[in-house]
Amino acid sequence: MSNAPHPTALTVHQATRVLEIAFSDGRSFKIPFELMRVYSPSAEVQGHGPGQEVLQTGKRHVGISGVAPVGNYGIQPTFDDGHESGIFTWETLYKLGSQQEALWAQYEERLQAAGVDRDAPMAPKAASGCASH
Repeated sequence: MSNAPHPTALTVHQATRVLEIAFSDGRSFKIPFELMRVYSPSAEVQGHGPGQEVLQTGKRHVGISGVAPVGNYGIQPTFDDGHESGIFTWETLYKLGSQQEALWAQYEERLQAAGVDRDAPMAPKAASGCASH
């Protein structure tokens, strides 16, 4: 994917809680930290396979306390809620930026289907392998 857009500028805006990123194709995006946290590519959020995603709630005011570069292909933000295992590739950030409206709508649908509010605290983590429903 060498022809994929690569970032030309990246700024973390703490006050407004957005990651501003400009790409080589001329597009730039302001990605809310909450959207990044909710769609983190980590196993903690995405699970280990289809249907194992963990719905994230209570992330409206999440901050980013640090950002580490990962090779020449992405970043690894440290969120102030302790989450730090997600590696965001440039491709992932481009998708989050360019598809924000659809991703927000999908998130709202998932919240509604689960019967929870966006600001609800996260449920305690269930023990691994425990599927009691």
